Amino acid sequence: MGTVAVFFSSCLAFSTRAPLTGFLYTSTKSPGAVTSNAGATKVGTAEAMSILGLVATGDASIDAAAKAAGISKIHHVDEECTSILGIIAKYKIHVYGE
Repeated sequence: MGTVAVFFSSCLAFSTRAPLTGFLYTSTKSPGAVTSNAGATKVGTAEAMSILGLVATGDASIDAAAKAAGISKIHHVDEECTSILGIIAKYKIHVYGE
């Protein structure tokens, strides 16, 4: 029973950010936020991942994605969530701006 709990907890770790989830496979993109700043000539990405729900690592913050592309004025943010059987799960943030 403990194995089943660990298996399902790995699926749930990232499902809260996805607008829809699939037990076998999830691959979704959704809007995160929009500001009143004009223009979106740069795109920055940051990600975090989980393996078996036991190990999770990464910095999927808006700040990390903005810094990666040298963005000081954020226009909008998109989120991306991917999970395969809860074994491997990735969460990405895409920040657009100038």
